[in-house]
Amino acid sequence: MSEAASKTLVILAAALGWDLVRKHKPATKITFRPVAPGPLSLTCPAQATLRTALPPSRHGVVASGGFHRDLARPFFWEQSAALVQGSRIWEDARAAGQTVGMAFWQQSLGEQLDLVISPKPIHRHHGGIVMDCYSRPEPLYADLCDSIGRRFDLYHYWGPLARAKVGRWISEATLRLLARPDAPDHLFVYLPSLDYDLQRHGPDSPQAAAALAETLSQIEPLVAASEAQGREWLLAGDYAIEPVVPGDGAVFPNRLLRDAGLFHTRETARMLYPDFFTSRAFAIVDHQVAHVHVPDPADLPRVRERLAAEPGIAEILDRAAQSERDLYCAERSGDLLLVAAPGRWFAYPWWTDPRQAPDYANQMDIHNKPGFDPCELFFGFPPPHTSQKTEKIRGTHGRSGAGHEIAAAGLFPEARTFLDLAAALRTRFSPAH
Repeated sequence: MSEAASKTLVILAAALGWDLVRKHKPATKITFRPVAPGPLSLTCPAQATLRTALPPSRHGVVASGGFHRDLARPFFWEQSAALVQGSRIWEDARAAGQTVGMAFWQQSLGEQLDLVISPKPIHRHHGGIVMDCYSRPEPLYADLCDSIGRRFDLYHYWGPLARAKVGRWISEATLRLLARPDAPDHLFVYLPSLDYDLQRHGPDSPQAAAALAETLSQIEPLVAASEAQGREWLLAGDYAIEPVVPGDGAVFPNRLLRDAGLFHTRETARMLYPDFFTSRAFAIVDHQVAHVHVPDPADLPRVRERLAAEPGIAEILDRAAQSERDLYCAERSGDLLLVAAPGRWFAYPWWTDPRQAPDYANQMDIHNKPGFDPCELFFGFPPPHTSQKTEKIRGTHGRSGAGHEIAAAGLFPEARTFLDLAAALRTRFSPAH
């Protein structure tokens, strides 16, 4: 790759961990290296860090969802780019007349870019979903579908039917974007499909090895196309997945808080729904991280004491401790931040009797649940209901530090951390480079 090259391709691959590559030794010409992850090894915080070169405390994305205090309700997987605070690493490049595109990144709608494409289904009022993608310019998605010969299948993007084939569509679409006369000078692409089988079967499983090989088969043509065009390229994972402890690695902070009389519910049609208006403490969970909101500071000692008795919780960070690690955002962070013990993860349920589960518990509902639910990767009974059996989960992520390095390749071999990669990209996009 020439240092004088003016165009780039940035590929972010979900769950591309250093240990995963090292253990399975896939047949590939790509040379990987370990890079320390961001302070939160989660999808949206990692993506926000890469596009701002800022830590979560400054870009404000402290999980892939959160709690809206004014509305008293959780939100997950919202797509507005305004959720990411701070200047973008490509602003100097665009100011200098270069073009930038973003394909299939979270929280990309509304970005000031020359090209955006992202899944955006339409939920029908009478039930069902119109599978669609948002794109700017408007005809882009339709043009890609015509070129590829099929539409993007959202059923394979998440849920029990999630498969690696969704990455194949994105890879094919990216090749066509690169081949366009108006291809962006700098293109960011997200490939989501590697982590499905890593969560289902664990990162050490044969299924994980097959998923890695499949994902590399999607990446290698993109690298080859970039090099043929004289583009520089960067490939990185956003987090690494670790094995879940045998049995059931789930920890249920909301059950602990409800047992202590701190998490309140209301019964509707014999189902228990959360009452966020009166609850004295509740957890919004995301894999191995959970933000615990405590409206009255006087309750903090009691909340901490109850949670500290749970062996599946490795750390309980107050606001000061979160700030020391560049994690705390006053508008969005919890009063306490929980970090799971190795091999453990946080599940959102507060009920124990399955008959009291809210109606969305066995649905693929990524917006109403107060936390990420990996059980949606499995069918429940009867299909198309999703599973509620947390013991099925074999891989998880969120913890950072030694042993959780991501894999990277291409540009910036000197970078040692994920934040270093983002800072190097910002410099690379500067006209003074």
